Formats: sequence, structure tokens, C-alpha cells
Amino acid sequence: MSNATILVVDDDAQIRRVLQATLSSNGYDVIEAKNGKEALTTVLRDRPNLILLDVNMPGMSGFEACRKIRLSFDGPIIMVTVRDAEQDKVVALDSGADDYVVKPFGVSELLARIRAALRRSSPGEPLSKIDTPEFSVDLEMRLVAVRGQRVNLSLKEFEVLRALVLQQGKPLTRESLSKIVWGSGHPENAENLRVVIGQLRKKIEKDPAHPRYIFTEPWFGYRFLPPSPSSLKGPSRPRKP
Repeated sequence: MSNATILVVDDDAQIRRVLQATLSSNGYDVIEAKNGKEALTTVLRDRPNLILLDVNMPGMSGFEACRKIRLSFDGPIIMVTVRDAEQDKVVALDSGADDYVVKPFGVSELLARIRAALRRSSPGEPLSKIDTPEFSVDLEMRLVAVRGQRVNLSLKEFEVLRALVLQQGKPLTRESLSKIVWGSGHPENAENLRVVIGQLRKKIEKDPAHPRYIFTEPWFGYRFLPPSPSSLKGPSRPRKP
């Protein structure tokens, strides 16, 4: 989404400056707020496309600010936090956030999550297909290809990939993913899930030890980050065997 406006909410002036420079250099318009109260006013006045919201702020916390912002804003909210415990991430999502980033974070990861969040919020964006030279998937046709070569996945591998792809960048807890793949009556089986994730990475990742698509969220679960549209050189559809 070109020329999207991003509201950065953080009480740390240095972090705001860094994010301002980073996001601006990647084509985004950036506005700022120093605290939750100022963020509420800015959202109503400027109607940003996406909000980066710090959790630990004096006065109104990021969680409280997120809940109040959600009363008048339906765009993506990504919470930025130093906390990486599962419960903190659950609270962030329950407060109305679409995603979270744990400090310190890499610039490329942050930009990928922003792109994914903006794609999810764009009307009419199909969820069932990804088509890039490096990686492509057609969920309806159950076709997956890496660098133009068809990849054969087992039933469980495909169901895990499908569940993650449909989230378009949002994280899934291990429990939620287990229920989607094995059914609600099946207890969470973290070891089985790890095995399936490991096999899936071997088939679709260029370097499974340093994944580009399927990321582990420590103490939480997994997420899928689709390739960046800016890197596309042309379509590369799965080849049937």
C-alpha cells in the first residue's frame, strides 16, 4: 500500500526519530504521538492507515490506549513491546492489536509485518494465492512451488501452511494451530507440531535454519510472512508434475 500513513506512538523521542527515518525512507508518511492520550486525538484528526503503538508508556498504557483507539479505528494496530511472554502477547491481541513486535527488532522484520498488516486491511485482496518468483501457493488448487518447482506436501504439512498463510502475517498460537490441523477434540501436541513445521521448512525454505517465511514466535507459536511485493520480477506459478 503506497503512501500509507503510519502513526508512531512512543514516549521515547529517540525511538520516534529512528522509526520516522526508517519508515519515511521506505515510502511511508509518518505522524507521531508521545502518549496514549495524544494518540487518541491524532487518530481522530489524521486517520492513519496503520498504528505502531508502544506498550510501556507513562499514564495510559499501550494496552488501554489500544482498547480506546479501537472504538473509532478499524485499521491495523501493531504493538511494540519489550515483553516477550506469551501472556503479554495474548493481552496485546485481546486489546485489539493485530500484531506485536518485540524490542529490539530488525528493520526488515518490522517492514514485513507492516506490509502484511496493510495487505490484510486492503479491500478485495485475495487470501488464497501468493504468486512470486521465489515462492507461490494456490490454496484452492492445493499447489505449492519454490522457485517455479512444484513441492509435494503431506496433508498435515499443507494444512499447517494453509492455516498460517490465511493469517497473512498474524501469529497463531501453538494451541490454535493444533486445533485447526488436528481438530478441537485433539489435545495440543507441541512436539508433533514442531515436527510438521520442521518438515515444511525443509521443503519451502532455502535455508530452514534461517527461515524467510515461517517464523517461530518464542513462547507463543508461529507466523507466516509472505514475500515482499517490492521484490517481484514477474509471476511464477506452480508447475504441475
